[in-house]
This record gives sequence, structure tokens and C-alpha cells, in this order.
Amino acid sequence: MEKQVKVIEICPTKTQILIKNGALLVDVREKDEVAQLAYDVPNIINIPLSVFEEHYTEIPKDKEVVMVCKAGGRSLRAAGFMVYHGYDNVINMKHGLIRWVQKGFPTIGDTSSVLENAPESSCCDSHSHSHSSEDSKKSCCHNHDEPKTEGSCC
Repeated sequence: MEKQVKVIEICPTKTQILIKNGALLVDVREKDEVAQLAYDVPNIINIPLSVFEEHYTEIPKDKEVVMVCKAGGRSLRAAGFMVYHGYDNVINMKHGLIRWVQKGFPTIGDTSSVLENAPESSCCDSHSHSHSSEDSKKSCCHNHDEPKTEGSCC
């Protein structure tokens, strides 16, 4: 039987907190995707999923790592691969660059390529949201000991 791995997933809002605390983002999108639109954060590296198995050892084991991509699927695969190979501080960012852009978080490049045909930003509940600074501080990806904020969004 194959070993099962569990990957912790967080939303872009929680990712912002980890970035401020020094976490490394690892973007697994292909180089042409990154050239079109990139995350604008201080600690980020790009290792495309197409070459990930050959280069994942370039990612430090002693640092908190958040895996990212466009929608969260490729980064989840890469995060699972890393956990399977002994990385303990690996987290996947759910919803990827699409939700990051919808939240108004910093990017470099043309956001229209990500927002085209993207599903409307929804969250743990069915409330719509605006992109005010107040909303961007809320997160439905809460700790179990924190109350969920009504109308909050990842």
C-alpha cells in the first residue's frame, strides 16, 4: 500500500501573514506563466512543475514553505511530493494566483490573464465581498479556536 501524505492548505490571506514572518513561496507555474503575471513578494522562487522532481532539493528544509500556482492544484501536487520526501514545513495555498488577484494582493504583470474565465471569488459561505482593506484582513481560513467572521473571504 502506498504511503498517504496530508498537506496543510491555507488561503491567500493566511499566506500574507506567513510571508510577513519570512516564509518562502515556491511558484510551480511554468516560466512563461510567471513572465506574464508574478506574485510580488520578497521571498519567492520559481520551480516549474515540469522539472520539479529534478529541482525540489533546492528548497530549504529549515524554512516554512508555501507552495503556489494559478489555481492551487499543481502546487498541491508539489506540496504532497515534498511532504512524501521528508519536508515538514510545507503548506499549499488554496485557490492560487486567481484568489490572490481577486483579493487585490500584490502582483507584477497583467492580471487579466488570470481573471479571464475565473470563477467569482466565493468563500466558506455564499456572501459576496468587496475588495476593501477591511475585507482583505478577514479570512474564513480560521483556526478552530477562533470564531468565523461572517461574510469573510479567503
